Amino acid sequence: MYPETIRYNPPFATEDSMTGTTETDLRAALESFVEPLSGVSLGASGAVGAVSVAGGTLSVEVTLGFPVRGYEPEFESALREHLARHGFDGPLAVRLGARIPAFVGNRGAQPLPGISNVIAVASGKGGVGKSTVAANFALALARQGARVGVLDADIYGPSQPRMMGLSGQRPTTRDGKSFEPLSNYGVKVMSIGFLIDDEQPMVWRGPMVTQALVQLLGETRWGELDYLVVDMPPGTGDIQLTLAQRVPLSGAVVVTTPQEIALLDARKGLMMFRKVEVPVLGIVENMSVHVCPACGHASHVFGAGGGRGMAERYGVPLLGELPLDLRIREQADAGSPTVVADPGSAAAQAYMSVARRAAAQLAAAAVRGAGTFPKISIEDNE
Repeated sequence: MYPETIRYNPPFATEDSMTGTTETDLRAALESFVEPLSGVSLGASGAVGAVSVAGGTLSVEVTLGFPVRGYEPEFESALREHLARHGFDGPLAVRLGARIPAFVGNRGAQPLPGISNVIAVASGKGGVGKSTVAANFALALARQGARVGVLDADIYGPSQPRMMGLSGQRPTTRDGKSFEPLSNYGVKVMSIGFLIDDEQPMVWRGPMVTQALVQLLGETRWGELDYLVVDMPPGTGDIQLTLAQRVPLSGAVVVTTPQEIALLDARKGLMMFRKVEVPVLGIVENMSVHVCPACGHASHVFGAGGGRGMAERYGVPLLGELPLDLRIREQADAGSPTVVADPGSAAAQAYMSVARRAAAQLAAAAVRGAGTFPKISIEDNE
């Protein structure tokens, strides 16, 4: 049930004590450090583990509530600055790991067996690149060390089979009652698109769609997941509201473009989640800027600053501003989204940042409002 611990930095020092510094002093300084992405102190989140002061080296074990692979240098730099302000400016050895808590935001819903967190990626309208964001978001979480699944909840226009490189494949069943999800790039995927022909239109009414999605969610053998990313259908109608109420959501990510028309609908989506008491983890402004590959000129095709203004107005984080880039579209169409097709690119790093920030916000929500469900450890003894 428990994955392996992620360990990146040197083991603790074992020499005699450092002059003038006690472990009690060090622990107090550590617990007062506010982790930059979550905004929660290490003390409040119970993140500080073993602490030692030996031979001039400060050695600490920190366990955060979100995936940390790739975050070590940034975290250690911020922690080093904090400790320096408290008089600890000697060598520092950090052992950084993750333990992801289970959390359900809409309190009336029951948690799904084996799934710690369900994150809805939503938009108030279509055409803002929500599904592309959802695919790269899930892949980014997986690359950072989490166990991830994707549920394609856009019944009328399922996109995930193609984007995740699974077009034409069909799920299997072991018992005739449940589906085995398909998997690619380390992410499990389930979609109505696996069960119908590509050209077959879905002419179902709202209640049928909702029932189908609930069945896909509950009758898929997801196994143990840290995050299930739900690519929500666009809009804020009956289908979206029913899903928000019936699915045990941990939090929501709202995708918009800077365009005012998109922002109007994105606001409705944000307010819908608030009405059903699902934490909004933040806003993603997609298609924020286009940089000409020939001359490097930056153009704000759909306007500028809309996502940031919306985030400030509603008091939620701006998780990131993603580029308008032809390669993102080409890579998604080819079944190899940007995060896996070109992981070193600026676009992929932007998706990685969005995913980490969202996961950190979810960890903060769990500290503030849950703590009632089992914790799942992510460890890697490489």
